[in-house]
Amino acid sequence: MATTNSSRRDFIKLMSVAGVAVTGLSTACSNMKLIAKRPDKEKLRFLFQGDSITDGNRGRNEDPNHILGHGYCFAVSSRIGADFPQYGFQFINRGISGNSVSDLEKRWQTDTLDLKPDVLSLLVGINDVNAIIEDKEDALDVKAFEATYRKLLTLCREQNPDILIVLGLPFFFASGWRKDQYPKWHPLTVERAAIVRQIAADFNAVLVDYPKVFEEAQQRTSIDYWIWDGVHPTAFGHELMAREWIKQLSKRLNFL
Repeated sequence: MATTNSSRRDFIKLMSVAGVAVTGLSTACSNMKLIAKRPDKEKLRFLFQGDSITDGNRGRNEDPNHILGHGYCFAVSSRIGADFPQYGFQFINRGISGNSVSDLEKRWQTDTLDLKPDVLSLLVGINDVNAIIEDKEDALDVKAFEATYRKLLTLCREQNPDILIVLGLPFFFASGWRKDQYPKWHPLTVERAAIVRQIAADFNAVLVDYPKVFEEAQQRTSIDYWIWDGVHPTAFGHELMAREWIKQLSKRLNFL
């Protein structure tokens, strides 16, 4: 009987300690909510620019159900918009399938500068590689690619010195019907990715290393699960891109 009472007393003590711990954890969580950081600026305008990967077959009207496309842009916007509805953030997708940096240059004024973004996210380069491979007349060599890319960002910085720039590295993987084309596409893509990496450093931009994301992902399962044709991600691949985008941007926008 004495042993039983002792065991009960020990059990009650244990539960009391556990109760204090749980209460403390609950209080800590409440405090975390209270001290959650506010954005430095409300009504931030996020603009996503690029090619088909950003386009995501977006609607070309004001239908809010499709206007952001069906890719990483949609995933990023839906998460941030749902988590911070009180701050009036705006999300705009102006990616256009097939665009190269020279295509962006032609529409940069109306589709970027006139929209006055606070955060500019840019992913472009794979169509520049395609232009080289197909020997198109308007194909840019690496020097012209870099010069044009820098020109676009310089125009943004001149308009808004405080603009936060997010640059994604272009990528190509041996998957789908382009699998056998990997020896041609990959070196050219890596070459342009290196240029973007240096530009990101020079412009103090947020760098999103998508190639690394997919290299790590294919350690878990086949790359075809993540990218279906060497260039375009599946829904699962877009989700990985969105997670990495938010992860890297949170280093600058602490409230994320």
